[in-house]
Amino acid sequence: MRIMAIDYGDAHTGAAVSDLTGLLAGHTQVIHSRKPEEVLSGLGQIIGEYGVTELVLGYPKNMDGTLGPRAEKAELFAQELEAAFGLPVHLWDERRTTIDAHQILASAGKNAKKRKKTVDAVAAALILEGYLTFRRGRS
Repeated sequence: MRIMAIDYGDAHTGAAVSDLTGLLAGHTQVIHSRKPEEVLSGLGQIIGEYGVTELVLGYPKNMDGTLGPRAEKAELFAQELEAAFGLPVHLWDERRTTIDAHQILASAGKNAKKRKKTVDAVAAALILEGYLTFRRGRS
């Protein structure tokens, strides 16, 4: 079973796929597009290539836990994902993942320009790790 986490953004969408055991984050990728149909196509390629069976979509809540326009956009995209791929989609609180991703890349010596190209993939990996840890705690 492979699980894919998605950090859906306006211009870049990060994806991270678990290993076969569903315990660790493995492959990461960024889809560089503003067009939802291109993002869905790119995600579909990853789903097919890795045999993904479950999706986790970053759910951008406000820091106080309330929902804003970004969360509404994620809810609509979750419906598009379910319709396009017929896979279960879980919304996952993604507060601070992009901030943490920037910090991880900065501490690894990546300059701002290089961070911009990969930050969404790292954010998706953080979403995936959080979800996988949650699943392990439930079992």
